[in-house]
Amino acid sequence: MRSDKTKKGLERVPHRALLHATGLSRKDLGRPFIGVATSFTDLIPGHIGMRDLERFIERGVCFGGAVPFFFGVPGVCDGIAMGHLGMCYPLASREIVADIIETVCNAHQLDGLVCLTNCDKITPGMLMGAARLNIPTIVVTAGPMLSGRYKQRKLAFVHDTYEALARAKKGDISAKELSCLEIEACPGAGSCQGLYTANTMACLTETMGMSLPGAATALAISAKKRRIAQASGERITELVRKGIKPRDIINKRSLENAIIVDMALGGSSNTVLHLMAIAHEAGVSLDLKTFDKISKNTPHISCIEPAGEHFMEDLEYAGGIPAVLKRLKNKINNTLNVSGERAFDIADKAEIFDEEVIRPLDKAYHVQGGIAVLYGNIAPKGAVVKQSAVSPQMMKFSGRAKVYNREEEAMQAILNNKIKGGEVIVIRYEGPAGGPGMREMLAPTSAIVGMGLENSVALITDGRFSGGTKGPCIGHISPEASAKGPIAILKDGDIIDIDISNRKLQARLSKAEIKKRMRSFKAVAPKIKTGYLSRYLRLVSSADKGAVLE
Repeated sequence: MRSDKTKKGLERVPHRALLHATGLSRKDLGRPFIGVATSFTDLIPGHIGMRDLERFIERGVCFGGAVPFFFGVPGVCDGIAMGHLGMCYPLASREIVADIIETVCNAHQLDGLVCLTNCDKITPGMLMGAARLNIPTIVVTAGPMLSGRYKQRKLAFVHDTYEALARAKKGDISAKELSCLEIEACPGAGSCQGLYTANTMACLTETMGMSLPGAATALAISAKKRRIAQASGERITELVRKGIKPRDIINKRSLENAIIVDMALGGSSNTVLHLMAIAHEAGVSLDLKTFDKISKNTPHISCIEPAGEHFMEDLEYAGGIPAVLKRLKNKINNTLNVSGERAFDIADKAEIFDEEVIRPLDKAYHVQGGIAVLYGNIAPKGAVVKQSAVSPQMMKFSGRAKVYNREEEAMQAILNNKIKGGEVIVIRYEGPAGGPGMREMLAPTSAIVGMGLENSVALITDGRFSGGTKGPCIGHISPEASAKGPIAILKDGDIIDIDISNRKLQARLSKAEIKKRMRSFKAVAPKIKTGYLSRYLRLVSSADKGAVLE
């Protein structure tokens, strides 16, 4: 066992003394040592129920004949961090999570790892750490939140808070109703109810094979989630004994499966960054063109908030990810799951209980998948849009640019009625380095919807979007403004042409004009000059490479 390096031999007397000080017996020293990386925190609704799941993981590890060791990783709530300085940190925290996983597991030479996670950047951070370490690992996602209720109407976090505040500003709903929505939209523990980044990553983690079947959609409050937690704890010991490691599971074929399911579900555009980062740690080549190629050949068969009216609870009751795999069996690869089963075995055993939530391929919501990758003179290295959440009339759009160098400036313009139909909002210097941290633009995109502008206004940015974003919102523009990308030289009034179907994002500027503006270009100085983010911005790669640290 790997842990023998810390507990066997005469020279390890001091080490054993310290381990005995934790309460371990001599018998315990002969068992596998399993790290349980928990992201429990009182700060995040998706994580407040983890104390309960920790108990069941611990029971499972002990039943499996191993010794569990719990250690913490930091958790950031994207929703609470949104719209202010805090949003510079979530994506950057992904790297910290991966580094902590590596540090603790290597420092103590642990034999295996259970990752208890849920929300947006924590799940990919743990997967990155696991792929880097390559010791037997299983992931337990803590599960989706139930929908809220108001006057018998189901509520979702984004629609009934971010979009609602703009509707209140416009006068469409009363202050009393807004107050009710505020208290009822998020009724308790779990990741927010739609197919936002947390739930999308849970679905893709299960699809890749790193979680037990059914883990992604099992609700946070359910006994089923407890059983999965315990079963995961038991299973990790078997993975250690058989030597099954993350890179046996995370490979080109399983990542392709994840992208296929992502496109079929219409998941968060953030998964493009995260899957590329996970691939990078696993030593697998993955680029933007792969996402677009798969999207063009994968129908969008499930329409969940924010693109549709279904919720994660509906996907769970329709059969969860096993049912999605059943529907997509002829498209996916027969890859390995941590359960020991193959994808085809899981698909064959699954049942589809709701043909509307998980539609047949020939009755898909859209013939193409959820994400499209655009190129053009604004985005020579690519840009990303969640096309499944764009209305048909906005798939092709031209408008006059309204340029802002910060999210807050654009947000104020939207709420103060300074944005008119026929305009394209440009928000720049919000990329991985320029942000720094590539802030999500959920506040302005939701405000656009709330103000009733989603079918007359587009938004482009070198930042990124929440999984809750809908409408013609194009992010991840690469190169970013701070790297002298062409988005940096756009001016108010420039005409921007968007053609999602043909994958084009162009400014009506000649090559000569672009060169002229580039010659006089002066980059905006970094916004943050001290602390972790100042180091992060110097090391982070472009969005088209997954915004990984180099």
